[in-house]
Amino acid sequence: QVHLVESGGGLMQAGDSVRLSCTASMSAFGGYIMGWFRQAPGKEREFVAVINWTGSSTYYTDDSVKGRFTISRDNAKNTVYLQMNSLKPEDTAVYYCAATRNYFGRYAGNYDYWGQGTQVTVSS
Repeated sequence: QVHLVESGGGLMQAGDSVRLSCTASMSAFGGYIMGWFRQAPGKEREFVAVINWTGSSTYYTDDSVKGRFTISRDNAKNTVYLQMNSLKPEDTAVYYCAATRNYFGRYAGNYDYWGQGTQVTVSS
């Protein structure tokens, strides 16, 4: 049984920084590729970032987050992080982490396990 639990969300102001965490209860966490997705009100879930098994490779969505968000992982702690800087109101969404064995990409359907999400609200 795999459980992913996100934390770190809350109410922020534009320009703030926050670090989201996702802790996994699974064996061999290092054998999973981890991704972050987000879903804004009234919109579909969208890809944010992904990190490979060792953390040596990352991939981000478009320019909306590049340079502001950083994905990282600590396999010893079974945790993946999303550092979000210079927050904007359009970053408001529920943020989800997800795990997959062998897919390094943006398609949500290829991720096997999902957390319940953590709400990030950014006020202007």
